[in-house]
Amino acid sequence: MRKLTLIRHAKSSWEHDVIDHERPLNSRGYKDAVLVSSYLSQTNDLKFDKILSSDAVRARTTANIFMDNFRIDKERIELKYKLYDFSGNDLVEVIKNCDDEMQNLLIFGHNHAITAFVNTYGNDYINNVPTCGVVTIEFDIHSWNELNKGKTIRKLFPRDLKG
Repeated sequence: MRKLTLIRHAKSSWEHDVIDHERPLNSRGYKDAVLVSSYLSQTNDLKFDKILSSDAVRARTTANIFMDNFRIDKERIELKYKLYDFSGNDLVEVIKNCDDEMQNLLIFGHNHAITAFVNTYGNDYINNVPTCGVVTIEFDIHSWNELNKGKTIRKLFPRDLKG
């Protein structure tokens, strides 16, 4: 059994005159990342064999906040430009090329790639994975290269944790 947790980067800011790849989080993004990661840190299933993130500033920053709250060394995050992907094709390729010794993957990325992936490979339709949304899918496969339909076992969005 393999498990994949996908996290869409937290809300980013459009206030800065920077290229898209360099956009930082806004204040809501920081708050949501702390809220969701703090909540998840209370679960017992935070064992990840591999942690990957888009190298875009907003995804890297989100990943760092989660790692702080998960008490996982940030040095374990492997940054990949290929995860700066919006269609989902590169996301699928990165997952399929993961080492088969890795049972539990954690990936920080972007939409529309994440929503497309969870609707293609999960069994629970999600209209739109919001910023800082977390979706975990379990796969009954022996190799990541055999990626096929799995079972959506977790959906957690910031709005679920707000009053």
